[in-house]
Amino acid sequence: MTARGESWVRTSAPTRGAPSADGLCYAQAAWVDPQTLTGDSVNALARAVLEWFLDDCRDERFTGEWPLQVYTEKTVEGLGQRARAVERQFRQELAKRLARVERLARPQPAAPRGLARGLFLFLPDFRTAQTSREAVLGGQRRMADDPGAPSRSYLKVEEAYGVLGREPAAGETVVDLGAAPGGWSYSAAKRGARVLALDNGPLKGAAKGHPLIQHELVDGFQFAPATGKTYDWFFCDIVDDPDKVLGLLERWVERRWCRRFIVNLKFGRSDPVPRLARATGAGHPLPAACAALWARHLFHDREEFTLVGELRA
Repeated sequence: MTARGESWVRTSAPTRGAPSADGLCYAQAAWVDPQTLTGDSVNALARAVLEWFLDDCRDERFTGEWPLQVYTEKTVEGLGQRARAVERQFRQELAKRLARVERLARPQPAAPRGLARGLFLFLPDFRTAQTSREAVLGGQRRMADDPGAPSRSYLKVEEAYGVLGREPAAGETVVDLGAAPGGWSYSAAKRGARVLALDNGPLKGAAKGHPLIQHELVDGFQFAPATGKTYDWFFCDIVDDPDKVLGLLERWVERRWCRRFIVNLKFGRSDPVPRLARATGAGHPLPAACAALWARHLFHDREEFTLVGELRA
């Protein structure tokens, strides 16, 4: 690490192709080869970004939409307004030079995770812009709410699908431990999956009485599938000791009771790093058993992180 602020870290470690870039849990984006530009005014800073961008893309063809994302140091009062003004001025000037390229700019990339190429700006203060053409995106994405969803936790599982790159499908089976009030169960059932929702608490909203959701008053920690039964999806959003929940996931994976999983671990004020190391480190059961495994602090997570994975065939 060579420098840091409240919401960013700069490191000399390589980013392109590095396993650590795609494996970062908390990073919204890891920028490749960032450059530092300065300007004493909105116009000066926007002009510096424009000239740098035009020079970097002079031999590039823009054949589709590309991400234009602007971030700021959140603790600096008024910096967000400054950033929006810089972005607006940059786009106005770019439209005069390359109108078609400017029209293709979008605040969100087509894919929420992985390497993206476009223009990424970060303003740590009023006269500086860190810029990059490429970033490894962590998958964090704000999701649209559903009036039928019985809880805010619905948004977490909706966002987690984008990390894995797939979602429950019609005819697939889902077991949801700690299901109440039913946000995750409802998310799967509305896609046509058959859900076994396990919780001693009641389901609410559109999850209550849903024809594809079977609700049983069972402690998720005590449940075991019938012999030979394998669920397509294992959901778990239990509010309990994260080590206990992680042990539960490891048991399901080791016994191959599921093919894919989305599990939320609440760390509260405790240090999450030991749990991350246990969940993703070499020699631990989850990485050994999984063809794909990610630990992410999602946009809709609070003091928690979400494990998303798919077992090897």
